[in-house]
Amino acid sequence: MDGKVDLKQHNVTIGKDGRVKADIFGRLIQVEGEVDGNLFGDEQVVVRQSGQVEGNITAQRVTLEDGCRFKGSINMEPKGSGKGTGRSSLSSPPPTTGSEKRKSEPPKPGDPKSGDKRQDEKD
Repeated sequence: MDGKVDLKQHNVTIGKDGRVKADIFGRLIQVEGEVDGNLFGDEQVVVRQSGQVEGNITAQRVTLEDGCRFKGSINMEPKGSGKGTGRSSLSSPPPTTGSEKRKSEPPKPGDPKSGDKRQDEKD
């Protein structure tokens, strides 16, 4: 099938033998076959293990099953959020390198990096 599939109020399923070259709009979109186009799920998009998608996915919930093939981008903006920056509201601390950890640890006596010239004394 070529063109545009616009079934925003309905579920759309592309079967295992299905080949679609179109943008697809639906409430819940399931892909078991091949899609070359963008997917716009009002609620969810699911790409099954046998599915193959080349295009972008926009939905509140997205599932990519192990073994499926996907090339594109995913936008999971919540409904009604409008066009934002594309950034998640969740944040995580910046990644740390080993150097940050060393700065916070006090130097050990006798450690040449600490500037302490003492070494273990032998009797």
